Amino acid sequence: MLSPTLVVARKEAIDSLRDTRSVISSLMYALMGPAVVFMVSMAARVDGVLIGMMSVFTLVAAFVGGMNVAMDTVAGERERQSLLPLLMNPVRRREIVLGKWLAVGLFSFAGLILNLAGFAIVFASAGMHPPACVPRLLLAVTAGILPLVLLAASLQLLISTVCRAAKEAQTYLSMLVFLPMGLGMFQVFFPATARGWFAFLPVMGQQLQLERWMKGGPAPFVPAAALGCFTAALALLVLEVAANRLHRDEIVYGN
Repeated sequence: MLSPTLVVARKEAIDSLRDTRSVISSLMYALMGPAVVFMVSMAARVDGVLIGMMSVFTLVAAFVGGMNVAMDTVAGERERQSLLPLLMNPVRRREIVLGKWLAVGLFSFAGLILNLAGFAIVFASAGMHPPACVPRLLLAVTAGILPLVLLAASLQLLISTVCRAAKEAQTYLSMLVFLPMGLGMFQVFFPATARGWFAFLPVMGQQLQLERWMKGGPAPFVPAAALGCFTAALALLVLEVAANRLHRDEIVYGN
């Protein structure tokens, strides 16, 4: 028998897959980066610029894959008045939030995998590190980028608990996408931030890892593991805040 957390996660995943418009929208967001980089590679061959663009679009893909799912998990259920019946079940609020978090993270991870697979095809077709392209992308997912997906899912779920309706959640979740985009572009134009403690900050550290690996640089395990642990710990902290909000009357009853 499945645990309550997995039951909630399965319900949210199945409901989200039924919304084909949201799935298509997430798919287009995930593949937008490879399409843009491919067109740029056809017009001009500047490996450093392409790698910088790839890292920014990868960070964005980690946030947009589960955006539509997060919008509906709490804010959408409050609007449909189906959140209260769910909370009346003999299940701890933390388990409900964990289940919704797993569902959002699943779609975010799927969008990220599609994004990285698209970049692997684009870079291989452009002749950029064809033998090592795929292994480096896989290393990026397992060592540094996966914890970022967990952080993105927890932030999106927290925003969904704050908003009163799906439309309001859509507005704030769309604004959240500018976080990885803005930080990514900042590092592209100011590469000096690659030094010092910036490499251990979530989002910024993941981009630096991606750029270094795609340029053929070293991939030390200890810094990647430290960044991943810190990002995952921050994700759990944000998730705990979201779980505590489900105990508040204005969240439960929609006042």
